[in-house]
Amino acid sequence: MASGLFALLDDVAALVKVSAASLDDVPTQVAKTTGKVSGIVIDDTAVTPKYVVGLSPSRELSIIYQIAKKSLFNKLLILTPAALVLGYFAPWAITPILMLGGAYLCFEGYEKVHSMLSPHPEVAAETEPVPTITPEELEQQRVAGAVRTDIILSAEIMAIAYSQVTGAPLLNQVIVMLAVAVFITVAVYGFVGLIVKADDIGLHLAQTSGSPAVQQFGRSMVRFMPKFLNILSYVGTAAMLWVGAEIIAHGIPYTAHLLHDLEQALASAPVVAWLAKVLACGIGGLALGFVIDQVVRLVKKLLPSKQ
Repeated sequence: MASGLFALLDDVAALVKVSAASLDDVPTQVAKTTGKVSGIVIDDTAVTPKYVVGLSPSRELSIIYQIAKKSLFNKLLILTPAALVLGYFAPWAITPILMLGGAYLCFEGYEKVHSMLSPHPEVAAETEPVPTITPEELEQQRVAGAVRTDIILSAEIMAIAYSQVTGAPLLNQVIVMLAVAVFITVAVYGFVGLIVKADDIGLHLAQTSGSPAVQQFGRSMVRFMPKFLNILSYVGTAAMLWVGAEIIAHGIPYTAHLLHDLEQALASAPVVAWLAKVLACGIGGLALGFVIDQVVRLVKKLLPSKQ
């Protein structure tokens, strides 16, 4: 009996050692995975601030917190389990699902470009009643729009994270993906919060600091941030187009090879290669968004309208 107990304890000790050795790789895997998704993270950071532009400054951090909370919920409780289940039972389904999300990003990006470039007829404004909306309803709409965009970018992040740990033990897969989800959410929305409140920080420096140089720096921040946020809104729209198109391109072998060949042809100039890929994906995303928009308009015409 005693020898059997000691043998069992030896087996348990051996299992613990193996598990510990396996978990030692987790920080490395997290760092590697975070590096792989850095491009998507940058796009997510560029997209989000536009959802708080034009709203009350006192509500900016609250709105960002709401988006971050829902983003983290989606990553932890929906996307990570979905990636693990699909990766085990239906790995072939991950790419088509991501491509559908990419198509939505292209459509949304095209809609924003179209609204920026299209004239707003004054006649329509005079003849049609302007719908009224409360600040609370506008805030809810902004949060919902941000979460829709975020869940697609988050799905891409978690899919890439899963691809980096497919050969690892299940425990490692879960820990790495959860760690990546928490780290990226905190990093993205922490930085977004810093961006949108930078003008308030500048105002504080300009009014309370005793140093003239610091006060001048604060005033410069106050003047610069509105322009920066306006530029960032355009960058966020462009990011929707190129990220959406790149997701789709990587799901189609022919276009994936074209992007790879383009990068290889310009490998001697990495910055130029990246810009060329972004430009190609941006144009492709805009074209695809236009096609989807026309299909949506056609479907709306064919469907019976509600009176």
